[in-house]
Amino acid sequence: MSNGNYINVILPLRLGWEPVYRVPQGTEPVSIGTRVRVCFGRGAYTGVVSELNVKTEIDPSRILDISAIEDNLPCITPEEIRLWRFVAEYYMCSVGEVYKAAYPSARTDGEETAARRKERQAELEARRQAAEAVAIQKKKETLALRLEKRKEALAHARKETVKERLEAEITDLESELDQLESRLASRGMDKPVHDAAQDIQQLPSFKEITLNDAQATAYADICAAFREGKPVLLHGITGSGKTELYLKLAAKVLSEGRNVLYLVPEIALSRQLEDRLEAFFGPLLMTFHSARTQSGKLKIADALRSHSERTPYVVLGTRSAIFLPHHDLGLIIVDEEHDSSFKQSDPAPRYNARESAVVMAGIFKANIILGSATPSLESLYNCRTGKYALAKLDKRYYEGSGADIEIIDTIAEKRKNGMVGNLSRKLLERISQTLENGGQVAILRARRAYSPYVQCEKCGDIPKCPRCNVTLSYHRDNGKLVCHYCGRSRAFTGICPKCGGSLQTIGAGTQKIEEELTAAFPGISIARLDSDSARSTAYEKETLEGFASGKIKILVGTQIVTKGFDFKGLALVAAIQADSLSAQDDFRADERALQLLEQFRGRSGRRGMKGLFVIQTSQASHPVYKMLQGLDGDSIEKMMAEREAFGYPPYTRIVNFVIKDYNEPRLDAMSSALARSISSEVKLPVTGPFAPAVDRISNQHIRHIRVLVPKDKSQAWNKKQLKDILEAFEKEKNYKDHIAIDVDPV
Repeated sequence: MSNGNYINVILPLRLGWEPVYRVPQGTEPVSIGTRVRVCFGRGAYTGVVSELNVKTEIDPSRILDISAIEDNLPCITPEEIRLWRFVAEYYMCSVGEVYKAAYPSARTDGEETAARRKERQAELEARRQAAEAVAIQKKKETLALRLEKRKEALAHARKETVKERLEAEITDLESELDQLESRLASRGMDKPVHDAAQDIQQLPSFKEITLNDAQATAYADICAAFREGKPVLLHGITGSGKTELYLKLAAKVLSEGRNVLYLVPEIALSRQLEDRLEAFFGPLLMTFHSARTQSGKLKIADALRSHSERTPYVVLGTRSAIFLPHHDLGLIIVDEEHDSSFKQSDPAPRYNARESAVVMAGIFKANIILGSATPSLESLYNCRTGKYALAKLDKRYYEGSGADIEIIDTIAEKRKNGMVGNLSRKLLERISQTLENGGQVAILRARRAYSPYVQCEKCGDIPKCPRCNVTLSYHRDNGKLVCHYCGRSRAFTGICPKCGGSLQTIGAGTQKIEEELTAAFPGISIARLDSDSARSTAYEKETLEGFASGKIKILVGTQIVTKGFDFKGLALVAAIQADSLSAQDDFRADERALQLLEQFRGRSGRRGMKGLFVIQTSQASHPVYKMLQGLDGDSIEKMMAEREAFGYPPYTRIVNFVIKDYNEPRLDAMSSALARSISSEVKLPVTGPFAPAVDRISNQHIRHIRVLVPKDKSQAWNKKQLKDILEAFEKEKNYKDHIAIDVDPV
């Protein structure tokens, strides 16, 4: 059945279809992207028109009318809807869930509030203008009457002085009437059409970027690949000057009147980079990330829409910035493309901003460059298959830069009394020498808190979170035992609740390392940067600025300190208990450890200064350290060969089914039944159900089922079949809202 008034509407709900609604006769026409108010179930929602003139077999009596057209809310662009559909299809969720992520209720409410505010302002302005028009008209009438009387008086005047005075008054009155007439006439005129081309000519003059020979070669390679329409992977060692290439490419795009999206993985990194980009791009730069207020995010979205009639823009943002209402994108930059922070884990859509940005570039016919000193194996694989072009920067911008590596075997050091707490005497000596030479030090410990756990010295009990299957970490700054998964905490008394024995701290987190360094170097300015201290935006900014200026001499932190910061005085970096980086139950553990350590190494030895990277480990012969030292020249090839042999990414895609339930026996029964359903209906490798490393969070037990999907023409069909199996299983078992699909988990 066909009816021109039927439309499909995307709702911010997990639905496998897009509901059909009717636009009542006499209602103003809608278009794709129009926001409409509709009823669904027992609720009312703001949806997006996704299709017009829908043909449907649904009984017309069951099709509801739209409640209203939200004409005060901005329309969704066709490019946004195309991106939503890709994310929904690839990451096996509903387009409604993507819409909800792109336009959360707080943002929609904010838009509605802003729209109402604009309505009120427009109404007040209309009233003001109407009152002004009445006042002008009354004044015109008064002046016209006065003018008529002056003309009559002039006709009867005898004296020349009186005539001259009346003629002057008549001239003034006629001039004033003309001005009032012009004010009335100009009120209904349209504003002059804005000339966007004129704005482009008025772009700020960008500072000329001088490239060295290696950069110039890479720039030429990038431009050649862009002409072929290929994404580019820029593999540049740390300190090689990747950012200068980004700036030069962005300036070229802006001069052509198109826009730039610059993605970074972490908020902290965006804050340091923001200062540098603002100095270069000036008012064209906007920043967007989760730490911004809702009103701040709305202003950015509104600014992007208004920029369609103004100068081009540069958006610097984290992964969520891809869901902004972009237009005329000419370049997308994905910096530190290997970083797992580009992946959204919960809730749906569980997307990867890196992969989504590549598709987004295709939608806008924009160029895209992905940069890293330690590229992901997925991106390297895409280069080998010809999907991406590869550009290399093998030389540092400043000759003589870089950092030597020193491995300290803590087991050997303990035998000869070479440890002071968690710091080796060798490391303490290196730190002392660095400080004496005026350099700075950064220490990596990949665990926050004071101690990862505490243990009773009498009965051996280790306190765990009653809601999660994890140990409680001791935070000395607030005297609490804290669960790092659900956030539950309790006061630390030092007494075992089971036997009354004494609880002893075991291991060291960033707080304890900071304490030991303070004891070893009294009077030296030391700061800590981890997810606890970084909760304060002001503290994080103050710490980064203090370290960048040299006021802070030693910085202790978790992985956040390994990101792409540029600290000119950083001469020594050190990783404490580095074994924990690769001791993960994950096939990507060695790759991630290598990336993290190489990134951290690159923070020192910049601007022509020779740096030092010290690694404290109890596994000095671990393959990751050999790769890092360049002793295993075929390390990437070996990792690739292992992945191919076991059928792991990048040679396949992983579809992970995550099942959660408060009832563990029911969870085991349901996850086993789902695994059997999948295995019986698809000819794909299926693993599980199995319990992950942390198998209970917030009282919910967890099981995983992993399916390996080949990278071939059947990939989309296989994923659709898996989704259909899940939907049928949920319906048959009445087991909804317990199972989530995570495509390409990290």
